[in-house]
Amino acid sequence: MTSTTDAPSGRRQALGRYGESVAARHLADQGMVVLDRNWRCEAGEIDLVLRDGAVLVVCEVKTRTSDAYGTPHEAITPDKLDRLKRLGALWAEAHQVRPAETRIDLVAVHKAQRGAAAVEHVPGLV
Repeated sequence: MTSTTDAPSGRRQALGRYGESVAARHLADQGMVVLDRNWRCEAGEIDLVLRDGAVLVVCEVKTRTSDAYGTPHEAITPDKLDRLKRLGALWAEAHQVRPAETRIDLVAVHKAQRGAAAVEHVPGLV
């Protein structure tokens, strides 16, 4: 049985999974190749790992139903960027990949009450 304290967490997780699916589909439609989703290690998690030509892309997905608690862009702090860079290097090492370049992207997914989500792809945060 699920307690009421688990409900908000479960909704956030479901919203996050929804946003990651929307983001992966959007980026694939742009010609990128999804290599991994929700890759985890002791240092953290990468939402999406993709290939854009010869570039390895570490993608952070932020999904919101409103900006009441801040925009997706505000959630990407310098510390978060540093962690994503380290995670990208760890992913490449674990998969024996030596990309010519690695890029950090953000995909902001705004889930509407009705209709399709709005998707904003911000390539090259660093």
